[in-house]
Amino acid sequence: MLRTDPEGHGPVRYGPSALPDDGLPVLPELSAALARATARSGERPIGGDTALLDAACGYWLRRGLPTRPRQVAAAPGAPSLLLALTAALGGDVLVPRPCSAWWAPYARLLGRPVFPVATPAECGGVPDPYALLETVRRVRAEGGDPRLLVLSVADDPTATVAPPEVLHEAVEAAAGEGLHLVSDETWRDTVHDPHGTVLLSPAEMLPERVTVVTDLAGAFLPAGWPAALVRFPAGVTGDALHARVLDVLTALDARIADPVAAAAAYALDEPDAVIERLTASVRLHARVAHAVHTTLAAAGVLVRPPQAGRHLYADLGPLRSGLAGRGVRDAQDLEDFLTARLEQPAPGGHRFGDDLGALRVRLSTAEFLGRTDEEREECLLSPTPLELPHVQRALLSLKSVFDALRDDAQRWESPR
Repeated sequence: MLRTDPEGHGPVRYGPSALPDDGLPVLPELSAALARATARSGERPIGGDTALLDAACGYWLRRGLPTRPRQVAAAPGAPSLLLALTAALGGDVLVPRPCSAWWAPYARLLGRPVFPVATPAECGGVPDPYALLETVRRVRAEGGDPRLLVLSVADDPTATVAPPEVLHEAVEAAAGEGLHLVSDETWRDTVHDPHGTVLLSPAEMLPERVTVVTDLAGAFLPAGWPAALVRFPAGVTGDALHARVLDVLTALDARIADPVAAAAAYALDEPDAVIERLTASVRLHARVAHAVHTTLAAAGVLVRPPQAGRHLYADLGPLRSGLAGRGVRDAQDLEDFLTARLEQPAPGGHRFGDDLGALRVRLSTAEFLGRTDEEREECLLSPTPLELPHVQRALLSLKSVFDALRDDAQRWESPR
C-alpha cells in the first residue's frame, strides 16, 4: 500500500536545505570583506543599512530594474522574507507544483492554505495559465481568498528557465485575477548559457504587482552566511507593503549579522574577483549537470535539460517496475534508497510539493565535486574537471546505480 504520509520525514523538520550549496571553498576576497567587519560592535538596522541597500540598488539596475533604496529590504535569508511577505499580504497562497521546498511551510506556519498549480510542459517554476485560472476559480467558489502567487523564472527544483512567452501568459493570468506576485530570483545569476537563454523578471512585465526576492546563497554567498534581498514595487502600494514587511521583520528581530551584511554589500557591487568566481562556478556546475543529465537520460529517466542552478530534477517513473522489486514504491522510499546507494542527499519530490506517489528526486551537482576543499578547488581550476579522477569516480558510481535500475525495469517489463 502506498503511504499517504512520509512517516516522520515531513518537509519542515526533515526537508532538504533551502538551497543546494555550491560545494566550493569560500572566495578569499569575500572572507576578507567579512573579516574586516568582525570588529564592529553596533547592530545593523532591521531591513539593512545604507551600504547594503545601495549595493542592492546597483545590482538590480545592472539587470534592467531601476530601484531606489526605499524599495529594498534585507533579511537573514529568503525564508524570513517570504514569511514576512505572506503575513503582510494575507489571504491564500498559490505555488507551482513542484516548487522550492521552503515556500509552502512558511505559509502553513501562518495558518494560510497553500494551493499547488500544475506547471507547463516546457518548464517548472511558473504555473500553467489555464490551471492557474481554474485553481483560482475553484478556491474562490469554495470560500477561499487567493491573493499571492509565488513563482520562479529560474527554478528550484527543476533547474529550468521559463521561456518569456510562457512567463508572460502566467503573469497575465495572475494579473487578471488580481493576485500579487512574489518572484523568487535566487538562481537568475546561475543560468548555464546566459547568451543562449532569455531570462526575464516578472517585475519587467508587471512592475506594480511584483515583489522580487533573491537569496544571495544562490550565486554570491556561502549558504552558511544567510542574507537575502527583497525589491518592492514602486509607488503607494509598494511603500505600504514595505512598511508592513519591516514590521514583521522587526517583530522577528530578523537582522543580518554585521559581518555578513558587509560581505553581501561587497559581493553585490560585483568586483572582478566575485564575477570571475561566479562565472567559473556556473561553468563548472553546468558541465557536471550536463554529464549527470546524459547519464540519467541514457538510463531511461525523465529529466529536463538543466538550464540554471546546481541541481537536476529526475523522474524515475519509467523505472517503477524495477524499483518496486527493490521495495521502492513512493518518493520517500526513493529518497531513502538513492541516498544510501549514491551516498549523497537525494530529497524526494514530496519535499517540493510533488505527489508522494511520483518517483521524483532532486540531485545536487555539488556532490560530484569531491569530498575535500582541495578536490573541489581542483575542479574549479581545472579546464577539464570531468576528467579528474574523483569526479569520474562519482559519475561512474551514478551510472552504475542507474544502469542497474534500468536493467531491473527491463527485466520486469511484460513481453510484447
